[in-house]
Amino acid sequence: MAEPQRLTATPEQRRVLRRAWPHMRPERRGIALALLAGAAATATTVAVPAVIGAGVDQILQRDRAGLFTAVAALTVLALLRLVLFRRSELLLIAVGERVVRSLRDLAVTRLSRVPLRFLEAHPSGDLLRRTTTEIADLANFVRGQLPDVLTVGAYLLFTTVLLLTYSPLLTIALALVFVPAIVTVLRLFKKAANPAFAAEAAAAGTVAATYRELVQSREMLRTGGGTAFWRERFLADNERRYRAARRSQRSLFLISLARIVQSLTTAVLLLVGGWLAARGSISVGTVVVFILATRQLFDSATQASNLVGQVQVSLVGLARLLDLLTTTAPRPVLHAPRQAPDDAPAGPVTAERGVLEVEDLHYSYVAGTEVLGGVSVRVEPGERVGLVGPTGSGKTTLAKLMTGLYAPDSGAVRYDGHDLTALDPAELRRRIVLVPQRVHLIEGTLLDNLRLVPGDPGEPRIAEAVDRLGLADWVRTLDGGLHTDLGRGTGRLSAGELQLIGLVRAALLDPAVLVLDEATADIDPETARTLETAIDTLRADRTLIVIAHREATIKRLPRVIRLDENALLAHN
Repeated sequence: MAEPQRLTATPEQRRVLRRAWPHMRPERRGIALALLAGAAATATTVAVPAVIGAGVDQILQRDRAGLFTAVAALTVLALLRLVLFRRSELLLIAVGERVVRSLRDLAVTRLSRVPLRFLEAHPSGDLLRRTTTEIADLANFVRGQLPDVLTVGAYLLFTTVLLLTYSPLLTIALALVFVPAIVTVLRLFKKAANPAFAAEAAAAGTVAATYRELVQSREMLRTGGGTAFWRERFLADNERRYRAARRSQRSLFLISLARIVQSLTTAVLLLVGGWLAARGSISVGTVVVFILATRQLFDSATQASNLVGQVQVSLVGLARLLDLLTTTAPRPVLHAPRQAPDDAPAGPVTAERGVLEVEDLHYSYVAGTEVLGGVSVRVEPGERVGLVGPTGSGKTTLAKLMTGLYAPDSGAVRYDGHDLTALDPAELRRRIVLVPQRVHLIEGTLLDNLRLVPGDPGEPRIAEAVDRLGLADWVRTLDGGLHTDLGRGTGRLSAGELQLIGLVRAALLDPAVLVLDEATADIDPETARTLETAIDTLRADRTLIVIAHREATIKRLPRVIRLDENALLAHN
């Protein structure tokens, strides 16, 4: 079998920005403008120590005109800095938000198109975290910390240039003391932080997945007495996340060593600068420039140390998001078909009513253990077929294969002579529809939930479909009819009523083949009769395949296909 591609819990963090560049390329002009504005704003700030140093020299020389010139220059720099920093921040945030929005849209689009097996192979909590929480964290970083990160980087560059211009000797002394020490601190941090933050993100994903499973299975856990076991599991996952978070915080403690490096560097500069000024090698203003500039340099380093944790968290989140986008990217076709005209359909056009054929179907969830082995069946247009068999015989799996939700490991499923894998998704869903045993609802009204089909049908069309299925009386029993607020989840409706919603959705699609998975299981007899009447009405000349356990339902079907131990046994 072909195993579905799996996401990496702690994906590679090297060259993350390089891998993200294709997603940022459409905004390259805006990025360039934001960087230029930020560089200009930073240059005005870096120039302040030079102007102050010049002013100090003018004071010592008793040059009042030169002093007033320095004061005027400082005023102009302050105004320019205010305007340029604000403009740079707005440009950068706007560009960043557009990039984050495109990443969010792409992630949702990719997940909506991946095979069902991929979604079932991953905890929903982890997928939810990658597409919501981590993208939100990235957006917050773009709004809050990214402008500061770029400003700090520009400070370091421009301040170094300024110091070299004033005194290469003092700059060399600064470099000999400051650079090796700070580089050592940063290397120690990176070595500890990369695995620590990645492990924390993975542990957070596990906690989210465990909690979501707990919420989804709350009734079973309470009635079955499994709450204590699940609580222990959740607490264990939470404890692992706590330990991972402590490890991340310990790595951040290494950054505090930078303050010791800064104090030692300032002491060396005062000693060497004072000695050179006393000898007349440099002016007092130059010493002032160095002290102020290095103070600014150290403030930038301190700010960088405060930002580095946020940067690391954002890079880990970005790496996990890129892992999701890479894993869910469409696979290249080795022999691509000739491009069709714009007005031509993307795949074959099938008949309105056609034969559904399953040929030598094999399927496994786990390598070496077949769920279905060599199943073959042919269902003629308009047939009513029951699919029965014991639990675990592969009925639901066969239904998902027959509706194109799964791709077989070998063999084929065809409609109207066309392999389902060759059909355009819109064409496939127009012809074959599965009403699952568990019908999903969204928060909103009954009308909102019935509109979850292609074409966005209006209320008149939905009301017509409800009436045609004989369900108008049921809708009238609800507080607000079609406008009844169903709230969150499925608690307000019974299992049978959920199936009725699924049938109305199917009627709005008008498929050629309708597959019902356990439509009448575990519901009361009255609702079951309403449901079966609606099914009879819905049938018309379409093919109907019903997975059933109820004897009354099976007897209503003229043809029954029995599955037992992964294989087709008999047709009645």
